[in-house]
Amino acid sequence: MTRATTILRNLAIGALRIAGHVNLAAGIRHHARDTTRPLAILGITCGHIA
Repeated sequence: MTRATTILRNLAIGALRIAGHVNLAAGIRHHARDTTRPLAILGITCGHIA
């Protein structure tokens, strides 16, 4: 792995742990089912401006 890939992987693991996931594999599967979930962990919302 490159250094940048390693940094992104560690950030993702940290975000899952902060979100309360103890089992990382289960957390990854949970967030892979809906594309907005990973963004929600980071505090990013996908709202439409009307």
